[in-house]
Amino acid sequence: MSTTVADHILARLREWGVEHVFGYPGDGINGLLAAWGRAEDQPRFIQSRHEEMSAFEAVGYAKFGHRLGVCAATSGPGAIHLLNGLYDAKLDHVPVLAIVGQTHRSAMGGSYQQEVDLHTLFKDVASDFVETVTVPEQLPNVLDRAIRTAYARRCPTAVIIPGDVQELEYSPPTHEFKMVPSSLDRSGWTALPSQTSLERAAEVLNAGDKAAILIGQGAAGARAEVEEIAELLGAGVAKALLGKDALSDELPYVTGAIGLLGTRPSYELMRDCDTLLTIGSSFPYSQFLPEFGTARGVQIDIDPHMVGMRYPYEVNLVGDAKATLQRLIPLLDRDRGREWFDEICAGVARWREVMERRAGLSADPVNPEYVARALDPMLPDNAIITSDSGSVANWYARHLTMRGEMRSSLSGTLATMGCGVPYAIGAKFAHPDRPAIALVGDGAMQMNGLAELITAAKYRHQWEDPRLVIGVWNNQDLNQVTWELRAMGGAPSFLPSQELPDVPYAAFARSIGLTGVRVEKPGDVEAGWRAGLEAEGPAVIEFLTDPSVPPIPPHATWEQLEATAASLLKGDAGRMSVLRQGLKAKVQEFLPGGGRPR
Repeated sequence: MSTTVADHILARLREWGVEHVFGYPGDGINGLLAAWGRAEDQPRFIQSRHEEMSAFEAVGYAKFGHRLGVCAATSGPGAIHLLNGLYDAKLDHVPVLAIVGQTHRSAMGGSYQQEVDLHTLFKDVASDFVETVTVPEQLPNVLDRAIRTAYARRCPTAVIIPGDVQELEYSPPTHEFKMVPSSLDRSGWTALPSQTSLERAAEVLNAGDKAAILIGQGAAGARAEVEEIAELLGAGVAKALLGKDALSDELPYVTGAIGLLGTRPSYELMRDCDTLLTIGSSFPYSQFLPEFGTARGVQIDIDPHMVGMRYPYEVNLVGDAKATLQRLIPLLDRDRGREWFDEICAGVARWREVMERRAGLSADPVNPEYVARALDPMLPDNAIITSDSGSVANWYARHLTMRGEMRSSLSGTLATMGCGVPYAIGAKFAHPDRPAIALVGDGAMQMNGLAELITAAKYRHQWEDPRLVIGVWNNQDLNQVTWELRAMGGAPSFLPSQELPDVPYAAFARSIGLTGVRVEKPGDVEAGWRAGLEAEGPAVIEFLTDPSVPPIPPHATWEQLEATAASLLKGDAGRMSVLRQGLKAKVQEFLPGGGRPR
């Protein structure tokens, strides 16, 4: 039997080490699907419920597997559905390849069924590389370049293949004019800044007395070096949310998340420092960085396109974080006072007590902070944790302690809803021997998480460790937007847009053969999590939580407080419980001791 273009695509993917492709079938990729049958499902085709979920699963696979994520979709609507997940990859700098079908070449330009101008559709999201294969000889170069570009630039790329081209007999490019041969090899490389720029950076860092370090996902491979430079500088380390798993939260000088979802120690660290070292982060909210002119700055990033933004850094070091720090550390002074460092550690210790007390406050019916706090000590040291967007991301950011080999992520820059469950499913295929936990709000669960439980049920027996625990915060409110209306717009909650129906998430899980537990009282929270972590397969643990517990940052401005008060005076439906919970939460910053839910 002759080899078709579709056969060669799958063979080439195998040669690149691709083991899974997340997709949904359609006649625009029938040639590929037939080739998959001939290839005995190698690489494995993972069927989601929706192409957007295929893209999210590819992103989760790439984030947690440190390798290329691949998704596939049919022409027209299937291709369109991929976009949100691909934009998530683009904004969080994740290597993902989209393989997309197109109508037959003979029909293109004829307003044919499902014909969409895919180059126009993908030219922004896959701006680093998008190409259509029109003849077999074009294929190796296009596919290899798409994969190599995705890896090198940490971005999504797209290869479009018309249906009739998929079924053509494959013939490689020949050694002649206007043929483009290709190769597979992708040798490793490391970018390094010049010695002169390293010396300039050392001068800035040596001159300061109160150093702050901000890390993002780009620091993930440099954990030992970040610890060494933090202790050498006597610095506190704040983390952008994409860098939450880049450094252990058990270290006394790690101040936690920064920004709207951040901690008070991180806010104070940036407010009071005189020197800022940013490693592998493009954290966008400059208002949470030191006041311009109050701190000297050094940035380290592997991407020259991303340096020099957010803050007026004096030195921008373009290079791999680990290799750059290894060369920078010997240039730093060793003798420093410890007053600033001790102050940071004391602030972190106080904040942890505040968080413990806040989680211990009573609520109606369950405090959402306690749900996250109760999970924290139960997490296995090799757990993979995903968080969806919404108020649940606040509790993920502030209450979960990264330790051991834990990995975690969320949609950091796009902040899209609906990624938590498919991220966790993608992570399970990248690490089938590790437990995965998805933290999801009821809005995101209704958006697409419920349907993707079917995917979890379909593949549960293919994971060595079958645990996939999905915690659902059921407060019947699109809570983050509700609080943003109050705090930023001074508007009361608009119930027609914010109120959600009470869906039986746990019961739905049980209906498809999964574990499902509904928790309605604080005293049952720990048992609920325990049931999920001890289940012999995917589990949904549904917690009925209080939407009046405020997720606003602990360093809220007077303008935000005044706006929230104004919204309540305008007739907010939850004004009394909001006032009560907000006051109780704020008071915890001024009281000693801890507590448990009442």
